[in-house]
Amino acid sequence: MTDPHDRTPEVRLLPWAGPEGKPCFLFTDDQAGPVSRLADATESIQLGMGGQLLAHAHDMLSDIPPSDLRFLAERLTESLHDALRIAESRGRRLGD
Repeated sequence: MTDPHDRTPEVRLLPWAGPEGKPCFLFTDDQAGPVSRLADATESIQLGMGGQLLAHAHDMLSDIPPSDLRFLAERLTESLHDALRIAESRGRRLGD
């Protein structure tokens, strides 16, 4: 007979990378713990910033100086990277 309280910890991809750029994971059975709440808040901030950046880029693209185009592309790339990490993390949790 299995114990209903015996749960396998969930593995969550966190929305930030380690010092060497490697993925960070959280092993927990408490989805409301402090690190999970920090990850949720970080994801929310990252997605909000990405939306704002995309709106700003949309407004700028018609007459952006070439010197600013690289900066904009770098920020959009960072934002897309964050969004994809969040999507991967949430997709893993949906699969459980």
